[in-house]
Amino acid sequence: MIDLYVYYKVRGVDAARLAPLVRAMQERLATQQGVRGQLKRRPEEKDGLQTWMEIYPGVADGFAEVVASAAANAGFDGLIEGPRRAEIFTDLPPCA
Repeated sequence: MIDLYVYYKVRGVDAARLAPLVRAMQERLATQQGVRGQLKRRPEEKDGLQTWMEIYPGVADGFAEVVASAAANAGFDGLIEGPRRAEIFTDLPPCA
């Protein structure tokens, strides 16, 4: 199992339009894939941009592709500044 983190920039003026689209996508993923995502953002805005992060803990390998496909069909076009970047993290093994 992995933890998937997806981050991207959002213009502050577009945040209110984008948030319900991201939450709707996450609800579809929860219904279809059984994975409940989280949506977070940095508290500060810099140069009119916010940094948002979607978190999907404890998912299977390959889930990044599922999220990328869902995002491509979620109507985010024009509401995100630059690319969505995905990072995968795994647990450290326990000390022996």
